[in-house]
Amino acid sequence: MKEHGIDYIGMQSEAAKLSVYDLLSRKGFLSVPENQYLVFPGFCDVHVHLREPGFSYKETIRTGTLAAARGGYTTVCAMPNLNPVPDRVETLGQELDIIRRDAVVQVLPYGAITLGEKGEALADLAGMAPHVCGFSDDGRGVQSDDRMCEAMSRARGLGKVIAAHCEDNRLLRGGYIHDGAYARAHGHRGICSESEYGQIARDLELVRRTGCKYHVCHVSAKESVALLRRAKADGLDVTCETGPHYLVLCDEDLQEDGRFKMNPPLRGAEDRAALLEGVRDGTIDMIATDHAPHSAEEKSRGLEHSLFGVVGLETAFPVLYTELVRKSIIGPERLAELLCTAPRRRFGIPPDEGDFTVFEVSRPYSVRPEEFASMGRSTPFAGRQVYGRCVLTVHRGQAVWEDRSVLGPAGN
Repeated sequence: MKEHGIDYIGMQSEAAKLSVYDLLSRKGFLSVPENQYLVFPGFCDVHVHLREPGFSYKETIRTGTLAAARGGYTTVCAMPNLNPVPDRVETLGQELDIIRRDAVVQVLPYGAITLGEKGEALADLAGMAPHVCGFSDDGRGVQSDDRMCEAMSRARGLGKVIAAHCEDNRLLRGGYIHDGAYARAHGHRGICSESEYGQIARDLELVRRTGCKYHVCHVSAKESVALLRRAKADGLDVTCETGPHYLVLCDEDLQEDGRFKMNPPLRGAEDRAALLEGVRDGTIDMIATDHAPHSAEEKSRGLEHSLFGVVGLETAFPVLYTELVRKSIIGPERLAELLCTAPRRRFGIPPDEGDFTVFEVSRPYSVRPEEFASMGRSTPFAGRQVYGRCVLTVHRGQAVWEDRSVLGPAGN
């Protein structure tokens, strides 16, 4: 439905559309005839690092959820690599207290799979289950086959998803970027793709055995896509995500800068092509940012010594809209599925008619990390010209982000 410069994507309710139109009109967004707006249900990111408690010098619940709102997200799922790790009700409670106090959008935490995310004894999955969206040891792969099988069995009984960071530590060999042409040409130690897809293959066999709801985080390798496509054809209860940076960049785009370092790394052009095909054919169910803020100092040490992780909540939509939708790789309806519908469906997160987000898509602008709401500034998309400025995000009927710069001097 497109009228008065507004296109409603993934919104079925006529009453909701009328409410959005009235709000945009009252706020003056329809006063500039050349502006073109896309309206979506609020996005849902099932993979973010909000860093609190324990690492508030990198990010806080407050700044991370402001960044989410600025990017069009009304629900985010927070990973458990915190201090203390949410591995039992008591430590999870500390995170929940901060969420209740400071979050400006909905935050659903993960519980850890193992105590302290150490890969040994299982965390208190049953105790945490009513309070979490799923279980993950994100940042680390669960190395023990027996421990992962036990976790899957328990998660199945609890009706919860296991969201797996797939990484075989035996194959890392000190690597920090993709084991490809750039690494060889510049003398860097590489991370082989098998470190990811080998553990996915192991986990898929465990899924066959346990019947667990299984989700693979941040898929980056072509072999991983092929394994997951086959598993779905076999009827396994599996889903997966990839990140915007893996769909838009590859190791040919690397620079000697920490803002290009994340885990898994940017892989080869053939991997990127396989990911795009997976997005088109439905093998890849959703796109998640893996928003992972660090301090400026921690990201200033070059490719070898910077910490893994980049921010993504404030760049995901404009980058994906510019590189995938405007180039006709996918349509806006598929993007809505990837950013909103599919993640909610998989993790059992009900939509809220009071959640929506609005983007102005006719005017290009440059990504400026200094303008981010996030405390993290490290992004491979710094300076990139994109389309899709988030001008309004509404959560449970209340505006949590508003950018009136598209209205010109009067709006400012």
